[in-house]
Amino acid sequence: MIKPIELVVFDCDGVLVDSERIAARVQVALGAELGWPLTEGEVVERFIGRSHAAIREQVADRLGRDIAAIWSERFEELHREAVDAGLAPVDGLPEALDALLGTATCVASSGSHDKMRHTLGRTGLYERFAGRIYSASEVPRGKPAPDLFLHAARQMGVDPQACVVVEDSRPGVLAARAAGMRSFGYAGGLTPGERLEGEDTVVFHDMRELPGLIAGR
Repeated sequence: MIKPIELVVFDCDGVLVDSERIAARVQVALGAELGWPLTEGEVVERFIGRSHAAIREQVADRLGRDIAAIWSERFEELHREAVDAGLAPVDGLPEALDALLGTATCVASSGSHDKMRHTLGRTGLYERFAGRIYSASEVPRGKPAPDLFLHAARQMGVDPQACVVVEDSRPGVLAARAAGMRSFGYAGGLTPGERLEGEDTVVFHDMRELPGLIAGR
């Protein structure tokens, strides 16, 4: 029997804040600068939804650890500058959150706590989730492993089967499935909807649809 939804777990980048386009643009620029030419599609395939450590390992495997360290440092610098220049919430997200008042929510992201304080703070969303924000830095394995979502459920005191995850990346929806959670795959960003499809996943394109979709589950 399907359990009623008790907790909505939000990814951060690309779900709450419209930062994935910024991140992809920065990664493409760094690849051109440091010797690994990448298209936006390749960045989405390799990097989007993965932890900082996992991305750094990929760069190290390709270019060596010294270049990976430079890449990582430059990404943090350029990403912060771009966020400060004009980051916004995902279109329709504030309205969706207002419609979900009364429903328990939290954030579970591959990003670091420092990064989330910055991006959520810049968009006025941090206080909506303060005290209920979880990072891949807190668990042994990042997405697509289930560790982060299971950690968030434990911290929130909710059975995984009573959780739903809102994600915009393939590693994210795979992590939700591995955790035994239902998911909503937001295809209004960089990841094509077909890469989000699968078991116990509803793909949608407008964040304003989310409250109705949750109510229907």
